[in-house]
Amino acid sequence: MLLERLKYMPLRDANEARAMFAAGQVLVAQHQLPMRPPPPEPTTCCGRGCNGCVWEGFLSAAEYWREDLLTCLRPSPHREGT
Repeated sequence: MLLERLKYMPLRDANEARAMFAAGQVLVAQHQLPMRPPPPEPTTCCGRGCNGCVWEGFLSAAEYWREDLLTCLRPSPHREGT
């Protein structure tokens, strides 16, 4: 099931985040649920591996987006067909 896979998809880099966003957006569309868009990818990385890199913040935001998505997809007694 896509929802179970979504819960455990790794988020170690931009490609994994993109894959998780795509899977999540498919589920949202299938269930016709409102969900905010995924966070934008950083555009200001200098590539030096800084402590507190913008990519670390992006991956944290991606994890937060996934948590919101899973909450949105959780069956609700107020929603028909779940």
